Amino acid sequence: MKQRIAHIALVVKDYDEAIEFYTQKLNFVLLDDTILSDEKRWVVVAPPGAKECSILLAKAANESQLNSIGNQTGGRVFLFLFTDNFQRDYNMMTDKKINFVRPPATYDYGTVAVFEDLYGNLWDLLEPNTNNKGWIR
Repeated sequence: MKQRIAHIALVVKDYDEAIEFYTQKLNFVLLDDTILSDEKRWVVVAPPGAKECSILLAKAANESQLNSIGNQTGGRVFLFLFTDNFQRDYNMMTDKKINFVRPPATYDYGTVAVFEDLYGNLWDLLEPNTNNKGWIR
């Protein structure tokens, strides 16, 4: 049996502003932007080099979904962006005015800082230590 997580849905206010943030600020690649109806699109982005999982940008369709934008996990870190060069990506992101809510810190498992996306969802930017196999997938 083989399974994998293909996409993670991220509720957004507007497709185009979300695409701009992820492609221009985080340098993600726009993998798909297909119009499904007047209100709905299939929009998928992923970090460069991603092989398994991508993010489906899902525009809020009702009041309940609107209320969850920016807080899909109750204030906890929601997504983990692994990098092969923490300092390079941290510098690029700060140059692009990404808001880091926790500064870089080094732990046994690697170097990490917490940033927020355009809606306030929290992300870890993480360069795992190569000797910590539990973090590397």
